Amino acid sequence: MTTAGPVRAEDDHGDRGGLRTALAGLTTRGRSFLAAGAAAAVCAYVLGQSDLLRVGLLLAVLPLVCASVLHRTRHRVAGSRRLSPSRVPAGSESRVHLRMDNVSPIPTGLLMLQDRVPYVLGPRPRFVLDRVEAGGRREVSYRVRSDLRGRYPLGPLQLRLSDPFGMCELTRSFSTYDTLTVIPRVEPLPPVRLSGEAGGHGDGRQRSLALAGEDDLIPRGYRYGDDLRRVHWRSTARYGELMVRREEQPQRARCSVLLDTRAIAYDGAGPDSAFEWAVSGAASVLTHMLERGFSVRLLTDTGTSVPGEGSDGFAGASQGTADAVGLMMDTLAVVDHSDGEGLSRAYDMVRGGNEGLLVAFLGDLDEEQAAVLARMRQRSRSAVAFLLDSGAWLREPSGASGPSEGGGERSRMLREAGWTVVGVPRGASLEEQWRLADRERSGLAAASGGEGTG
Repeated sequence: MTTAGPVRAEDDHGDRGGLRTALAGLTTRGRSFLAAGAAAAVCAYVLGQSDLLRVGLLLAVLPLVCASVLHRTRHRVAGSRRLSPSRVPAGSESRVHLRMDNVSPIPTGLLMLQDRVPYVLGPRPRFVLDRVEAGGRREVSYRVRSDLRGRYPLGPLQLRLSDPFGMCELTRSFSTYDTLTVIPRVEPLPPVRLSGEAGGHGDGRQRSLALAGEDDLIPRGYRYGDDLRRVHWRSTARYGELMVRREEQPQRARCSVLLDTRAIAYDGAGPDSAFEWAVSGAASVLTHMLERGFSVRLLTDTGTSVPGEGSDGFAGASQGTADAVGLMMDTLAVVDHSDGEGLSRAYDMVRGGNEGLLVAFLGDLDEEQAAVLARMRQRSRSAVAFLLDSGAWLREPSGASGPSEGGGERSRMLREAGWTVVGVPRGASLEEQWRLADRERSGLAAASGGEGTG
């Protein structure tokens, strides 16, 4: 939840302009009193009736005094906004809590409260608040919901003030905004066994030799309980004390998620489009791998990644996992189509070393981009591609079952390069496609002589 600190309602003009605005805010009742007072004063002058003049002055001064008092108390009403939560998946609701505090020593009249929200979040909320006593407060709330990802500003909050006699009404605006972040839908995934993860050492862990050769071995002193078979006699003789080999050390498994955002790779738009499925799939895989202890990073065809992400990505199964998920979801909330035509920048990001597991969500591919992906496969232990044929998504009815052709020739090129390719039909469940990828990879490993699952 985020809370906007108390903010005083402010006028957009100076004192002279604010007073002019206050006079312009006279209600029908106030204008009637002013007109009646002026008429009574004229009649009193013509008829020579001093008592009638007093009545006319009273009628004319009352709305002016109300407008002046309302103008001078414009900074004495404070408001705050709280979002619960401030980050929601697409299609889910967030509740916005508004609180108004009367910090002036006099009560307010009837208040009309209005908050500005983008049209995609629903209608503009309006509330009528009863008279607020001096030092009192009123709280109201409303719901917002969007099926589209994005960051949406809420505010400014507008308040229509009225004096106790109903002579004048003024509209004040608060200066602060809040932001509602609508992130992609995240689908829970089953813990399948994909290459790149560890076998026998816990999820998200793999073991590697400490150093390449026996001569480069860095021994350590013997500790009670160490296996005597690990004693390194050459170092023991050299240092004059019992030394053991430091054979293994834990190394966190790595996973890179590639999201193809090229505008030319997708047709259609909206919550049910192929591109939105790819964004949601990338968010689900990133979250799943972080929870399993992988070091993960997000790549796009532009080569950019999440702000604050290290060279090895975000480490899972740690205290910062929730923060890492939040940063990635914030990035995916605003990701949009790029103007690029190729995946070469993404290849530049992964060609420096072993990427572990590579999961790609791809749109339509040409032969050149399929060749880039084939070279990218050589830099990872295992690679899984979810191929979305956007043209088929436009033709197929929602809920169509079975894998699509996924670009036929391009799919064949990726499979020959060692990719596990899954064609994604419209309306497919990511969980089902995730299981299918595991079965496809297992079948490929068996056909090639039993590729290790890590």
